[in-house]
Amino acid sequence: MSAPLIVLVGPMGVGKSTVGQLLAERLGTGYRDTDEDIVTAQGRAIAEIFVDEGEAAFRTLEKEAVRTALAEHEGVLALGGGAILDADTRALLAGQRVVYLSMDVEEAVKRTGLNAARPLLAVNPRKQWRELMEARRHLYEEVATAVVATDGRTPEEVTQAALNAVKLTVSPGGQPPNPRPEDAVVSDVTRIEIGGTAGSDPYEVLVGRQLLGELGGLIGTKAKRVAVIHPEALAETGDALRADLAGQGYEAIAIQVPNAEEAKTAEVAAYCWKALGQSGFTRTDVIVGVGGGASTDLAGFVAATWLRGVRWIAVPTTVLAMVDAAVGGKTGINTAEGKNLVGSFHPPAGVLCDLAALDSLPVNDYVSGLAEVIKAGFIADPAILDLIESDPQAARTPAGPHTAELIVRSIKVKAEVVSSDLKEAGLREILNYGHTLGHAIEKNERYKWRHGAAVAVGMHFAAELGRLAGRLDDATADRHRAILEAVGLPLHYRYDQWPKLVENMKVDKKSRGDLLRFIVLDGLAKPTVLEGPDPAVLLAAYGEVGE
Repeated sequence: MSAPLIVLVGPMGVGKSTVGQLLAERLGTGYRDTDEDIVTAQGRAIAEIFVDEGEAAFRTLEKEAVRTALAEHEGVLALGGGAILDADTRALLAGQRVVYLSMDVEEAVKRTGLNAARPLLAVNPRKQWRELMEARRHLYEEVATAVVATDGRTPEEVTQAALNAVKLTVSPGGQPPNPRPEDAVVSDVTRIEIGGTAGSDPYEVLVGRQLLGELGGLIGTKAKRVAVIHPEALAETGDALRADLAGQGYEAIAIQVPNAEEAKTAEVAAYCWKALGQSGFTRTDVIVGVGGGASTDLAGFVAATWLRGVRWIAVPTTVLAMVDAAVGGKTGINTAEGKNLVGSFHPPAGVLCDLAALDSLPVNDYVSGLAEVIKAGFIADPAILDLIESDPQAARTPAGPHTAELIVRSIKVKAEVVSSDLKEAGLREILNYGHTLGHAIEKNERYKWRHGAAVAVGMHFAAELGRLAGRLDDATADRHRAILEAVGLPLHYRYDQWPKLVENMKVDKKSRGDLLRFIVLDGLAKPTVLEGPDPAVLLAAYGEVGE
């Protein structure tokens, strides 16, 4: 029996037809749509079938159309939005290469709300959409082998993300590749060693795809219990990891925490400690932190403080977490007085950067992470800047040609620094380029701004400060503005907030007493410390940033 190369599922209006045809073209194979099969066989539109015979009758027709297509078609197959409601259909999809194309409610209403041909969204499309997704999202995720977000992406970007997610490449001549999912092999893995300092052990950061097979080896045989700390947004991922580890013989629990910076509080840390205590966690047991930078910061802090330190492993799922938060051993939580003021240096036992996690990352979160990548370019590796500038739009998506290289290069910059200065005694301070003002903005916004967005404004400020202090040449200062703007990162913040920002910066970790200290550049890839700059110079620099 034949089987499709890729099956696309997802809600109405997500673009399955457009992406499906692009996939078929890229893979040199045929495209088929079960909705089109039904329309052809019935000689009338789907909306008419709903009106004339009702949804139940349509679902019967749909079930048979899907069964037939799955048995006959060997190319790219798109299913109707509600096809996965049928349990027999979901069973038939088991073992298939299924990609779930997702989108959020605002995007859905924009695409489908005014389309009269959508019979299930005829009245109050926003409310109807939410209700549909509440009923269907877990079913899409159940059958999917990969999830690809479509928000803010062109059809071409979604197509490439889908190919990446299921590990398919286009063969010469456009012929479809032969391997099925079960034949897939682990892709190339880049291993970056972080040297041990200050009594800490060395560890590796792995960058590639299909890396979760490495997790058991990092946890080791001494551990009896494993706690997977994950944000609410990754509930399915966290539970899947817990189940997988339980299948390997560990006593595994999943600890769900709030999303983003809301997780980095003493109250959430205490909640995690309670869960560890109730589970009987000992010094030989292991914590796994899954998610973005806030989640890995919290997981590392909980690991550092439980029994004065247990082993932990970071599984970052965002660009920011991969290139910054999960690497280097800095862990911490926020307080009302500032960001990361309570924390510990507690390096992980390993970091798994699975690039497949980026395929479903919302575009704004992906672009936010680029701020840390660009920072690495300015302080140490200008090749990063060259790669981004060669095609800024491609750099905005994980489907871009340089994604892996950008992430690897950024991690290597941080690896070299933290391997020689774990506890920020000197050199490590350069990693805070753009962060002094960035953290002040985050605090002023009560952590509602994305970290990368705040750091982007902070780098713009640092460039102008370096220029006005006579440290940085005009061309390099102007390059900050150009590259940040090219990828869609912000350059400005409210001018009237400067007095508050100054007060916030006085409690920055780099400050000494009342002496403000900033990382600036003496030139490209030449970071240095500027201590106690003239307040007039600071205000003038902010004058270029404020609006």
